[in-house]
Amino acid sequence: MTGAGGASASGQQTSNPLMSFLPIIIMFALLYFLMIMPQQKKQKELQKMLDSLQVNDKVLTTSGIYGRIVTIKPDKNTVVIEIDETNHVRVEFQRGAVATIIPAESGVVQS
Repeated sequence: MTGAGGASASGQQTSNPLMSFLPIIIMFALLYFLMIMPQQKKQKELQKMLDSLQVNDKVLTTSGIYGRIVTIKPDKNTVVIEIDETNHVRVEFQRGAVATIIPAESGVVQS
C-alpha cells in the first residue's frame, strides 16, 4: 500500500544548485575584498608615485639606498641616482626600484 505517506517518503527534496555553491561564492567574495582589492589599490598608488618622480627628488630604493634623482632617462624606465654628493657617485636604477620619495622635511641624513 503506497498511499500518500509512501509517496512523500520516497520523493527526494530538490535543492537549489545556487545554494550549494553559495559558501564558495561567499569565500571568493571575501578573498577579493580582503586581499585582492587592497593589493590593487597599493599597486595603483605605487604606479602614481613612480609616474610623479622628478629630478632632485630624494628617494629610497628597494635595496635600501638613499639618494637624489639626477637624471630621468628618456626611455622613462631608468633613473640615475646620486648616492654621494661629495664624490659624485651616481648609480642607474630601474624606475621600479624606487620604493619611496622622501619628503624634504623628514631630516634623513645622507652621507
